[in-house]
Amino acid sequence: MRKNTATTTILLLIVSIIFASCTKKENEKIIQKNEIEVADSLMTPEALWAMGRIGGYAASPDGKHIAYNVAYYSVEENKSHHIIYVMDADGSNQKQLTTTEKNETDVAWLDDSHLSFISDGEVWKMNINGSHRKQLTKTDGEIEGYLFSPDKSKVILIKSIPYYGSIKERPDDLPKSTGRVITDLMYRHWDHYVETIPHPFIAEVTKNGIGEAKDILEGEPYECPMEPFGGIEQLAWSPDSKFIAFTCRCLTGVDYSISTDSDIFLYDVEACDLNSYEHTKNLCKGGEFGVVPDGGFTDSPDGICNPTKTFKYQFINTKLKHYNVGYDTNPKFSPDGRYVAWLSMERDGYESDRNRLCIYDLKENTKSYVTESFDSSVDDYCWTADSNTLYFIGVWHAMENLYRTNLKGDVEQLTDGHASAEYFGDFGSLQMLGDKQILAERHSYFAPADLYTVIPGDSITPTKVTQITEENKHILDQLAKPGLDMRWVKTTDGKEMLTWIILPPNFDPAKKYPTLLFCEGGPQSAVSQFWSYRWNFMIMASQGYVIVAPNRRGVPGFGQEWLEEISGDWTGQCIKDYLSAIDDAVENLPYVDKDHLGAVGASFGGFSVYYLAGHHDKRFKCFIAHDGAFNLESMYTDTEEVWFSNWEYDDAYWNKDLTANARKTYENSPHRFVDKWDTPILCIHGEKDYRINANQGFGAFNAARLKGIPAELLLFPDENHWVLKPQNGILWQRTYFNWLDRWLKDKQE
Repeated sequence: MRKNTATTTILLLIVSIIFASCTKKENEKIIQKNEIEVADSLMTPEALWAMGRIGGYAASPDGKHIAYNVAYYSVEENKSHHIIYVMDADGSNQKQLTTTEKNETDVAWLDDSHLSFISDGEVWKMNINGSHRKQLTKTDGEIEGYLFSPDKSKVILIKSIPYYGSIKERPDDLPKSTGRVITDLMYRHWDHYVETIPHPFIAEVTKNGIGEAKDILEGEPYECPMEPFGGIEQLAWSPDSKFIAFTCRCLTGVDYSISTDSDIFLYDVEACDLNSYEHTKNLCKGGEFGVVPDGGFTDSPDGICNPTKTFKYQFINTKLKHYNVGYDTNPKFSPDGRYVAWLSMERDGYESDRNRLCIYDLKENTKSYVTESFDSSVDDYCWTADSNTLYFIGVWHAMENLYRTNLKGDVEQLTDGHASAEYFGDFGSLQMLGDKQILAERHSYFAPADLYTVIPGDSITPTKVTQITEENKHILDQLAKPGLDMRWVKTTDGKEMLTWIILPPNFDPAKKYPTLLFCEGGPQSAVSQFWSYRWNFMIMASQGYVIVAPNRRGVPGFGQEWLEEISGDWTGQCIKDYLSAIDDAVENLPYVDKDHLGAVGASFGGFSVYYLAGHHDKRFKCFIAHDGAFNLESMYTDTEEVWFSNWEYDDAYWNKDLTANARKTYENSPHRFVDKWDTPILCIHGEKDYRINANQGFGAFNAARLKGIPAELLLFPDENHWVLKPQNGILWQRTYFNWLDRWLKDKQE
């Protein structure tokens, strides 16, 4: 087993995190950052979890100040603590504002000198210096998100309400019963059973606080924001505070489980009548809330759609694309109030379709799409003060860059991560900072998120990017950085594939290094400059491994054709791309030890590992699969998001008229090739992962052991598709590297 010797551990002096067990005197102290001492200058799991994590941030209305959240984690306490900082817009004069033992999050500006935030499920306010704290809501801790109107006379409050559409209400006389009577689909989602759903409430703001709140979706069985990842960004106020644009999917049960069709609605705050056409308008389809024209969008001329087949070829996607039948999310009004922008996917059932930037002209009642010339997805955006220009970020060639578009759809690229060290790294989100600057979050393989200001130029060269926070400088300065190379690898079908090569710190090209093939998840997720607290390339390289990370078929940033080649072909060209990448490394990189190769991955990457285990021709000496799909027939009905299975596989496995892609998918499920498994494998799974159920991990591990193959199963009863608790995170990393060291460094237990 891996031991915590002086050369591999971190001495953590946790003086930053104050929890409920602290004394009152201690709570009054200013919370400082985690102090660490790094041995051998190499990243370790403990160093990773000692890092502060910048979360939400907001610029003051006058653009002079920035408030932001940071989360610190205590491995010993096995929990996190969230606090709020404020600084000048240039990053100077940083000041910590919250010093209690409570988590204080969701910071926003009420005006240039007052901030709002959430503490213990209530909305509070305070001065810019942290003084005069005042609780504004009294809801018994029910607030999950909020958004004040521009004139600060009203506020949207997000609260969960009971929901019994898929699970019956527990009998009053059996309050301690744990059984659930389930009546329809979408009874659980990602990591929880659906017995509540979020709704938006509107309340008046007075000098005494926030008054009684009205549910604007009262009586409706729909989520807003939408599960599982939606937040307050799915709602927006008009500049005059008279309207709200909000995101909602007006579907339940089976209809919800097969469809990604959400819409943007315009709600008249003063009319307060949700069911009136002139008061609540569907900006995507027309019509009133909850009702779609022409009798419904899942009806074809020949009858109701088939819920066990992909929507690719059905009526909704072949005839109704102009009705915005895919995901429509995250509305934002232009500063002059004339336009509403949002992210829009064209096709129903395709959760990874290209996100376009849609603009609705409220004066002319017309829609347009202004990023059509950008052959990738828009990931975030913001309006400029003139209401004629928008900045957005999107991935291209494995870098998340900044772009600009006007209302005519003329797109300009403003940063290029490949061209200059100044732009290296991925942008994660952005907002305006005053009238002329952008405030953005950015990260890379070798640095977690920090805040940056951007002064856009006319093109790439004049654009200026400046870092204004250094949250983890005290840790990063102690760490030796890995190296990074980029290769264009020839694929088996004659294409060029960008592949990242991450090298160990203090790299010696004369040495041979054990090497990992990284298999990306998604399947349509970018292999760009991400920072992960689990799949972290810096820590992998610091443990002495070379990482080969190919942008195989199916990842965004190389055009829609490249992206879509994976759907219906999970075991075809994308697997060949993986093997092309590792074979190129073995053949052309003399420091790659061909006798000590491993393949690792999560989610679709875990599926890839399970498939490679039966098709690698003895290339690899070990495998690690986290939350991967193993048996695709089982997976089809295991997951609650049937739209995913339908789009990726084409058909339910029991259909007699399977498409060719569906037949190939099921015939090539990894579980059908266990007879060819001959290599040690570590399976990892969370039992609260309802997207890819834990029985997939059980099946793979059990099969390996029954075959007599060395195997381990790391099972987390309390984790979902991710590993979120600090001690579980440390255990994950230790188990991961123990396994790799055992088989790739010949360190037998």
